[in-house]
Amino acid sequence: MTTDTPARLLQLLSLLQTPREWPGGELAERLRVSRRTVRRDIDRLRELGYPVQASKGADGGYRLVAGKAMPPLVLDDEEAVAIAVGLRAGAGHAVEGVDEASVRALAKLEQVLPARLRHRVATLQAATTPLTSGDGASIAPETLTVMASTVAGRERLRFAYRAKDGTESRRLTEPYRLVSTGRRWYLVAYDLDRADWRTFRVDRVREPFATGARFAPRELPTGSAAEYLRRSLQGQAYTYEFDVAFEEPPESVAARLPAWMGQPEADGEGGSRLRGSTSDPVDWLALRLAMLGCEFSVRGPRELTECVRELGARLGRAGAAGTRAESGAPGAGGGTG
Repeated sequence: MTTDTPARLLQLLSLLQTPREWPGGELAERLRVSRRTVRRDIDRLRELGYPVQASKGADGGYRLVAGKAMPPLVLDDEEAVAIAVGLRAGAGHAVEGVDEASVRALAKLEQVLPARLRHRVATLQAATTPLTSGDGASIAPETLTVMASTVAGRERLRFAYRAKDGTESRRLTEPYRLVSTGRRWYLVAYDLDRADWRTFRVDRVREPFATGARFAPRELPTGSAAEYLRRSLQGQAYTYEFDVAFEEPPESVAARLPAWMGQPEADGEGGSRLRGSTSDPVDWLALRLAMLGCEFSVRGPRELTECVRELGARLGRAGAAGTRAESGAPGAGGGTG
């Protein structure tokens, strides 16, 4: 019989997280307690915020259902390793959908992982190559998790930084937010030595160190970290305006657009227009537009129009070559071994 109530509650919670209904008698047998104790433990879980639903019947069954809030989960070794590997793979590149919340989750998980599981995670990640949509420089997930922890804990962060021109420096900052552009990770922070806000490319950061010193958050000059980053990047590099028309309504296009590209507006004819500015290479923007899966036409600039036309022609030639290969036509290329 399990007499340690906290341990028994964790064991009960682990069972209930399996997507099935558990008869009260089976739970009692698994936990080696009485049905009355099971009912008492179920009430304790409910008091802790776990939405346990009971069904009527001779035996009575219990299952964990969706609630209004997300209570803590209990993961077994395999589940913890799987989640950590997935989050680390995404965090190592700036991938759409992998934002600061994902990195914070990774930081929390790795903080409590036993050494044996940390070793398994590192081994699995070293043996796999993630296929990501970001083409920026890769980043050690540990760098991001340290940064995410200081952002969440409002803790000053010290690190070595290499500027665009190669200049090395040491920075002491009050980190505000991590932002992913779809290609790179950036840290928006208040630089204490320069007494001003700065943005830092995370792939240029080395030796991040959480100092343990807490700080009261300052007010960002713009409404959001993403907007501050956008303005900062515009001031650092050559930017150009783009204008793209879509045949689909704004809400349909917006659902596929990354935040950094802006928000489309209705054109009054059932379609939408997207106007904005970027410092990204024009060929990257052309490829990003093609990946949206929407019919579109470029209204400007001329360089983007030419790049889209060239990309379309290249893809057309690739498709024609593939058709010849499938039909066995002369001149078709060989396959892979």
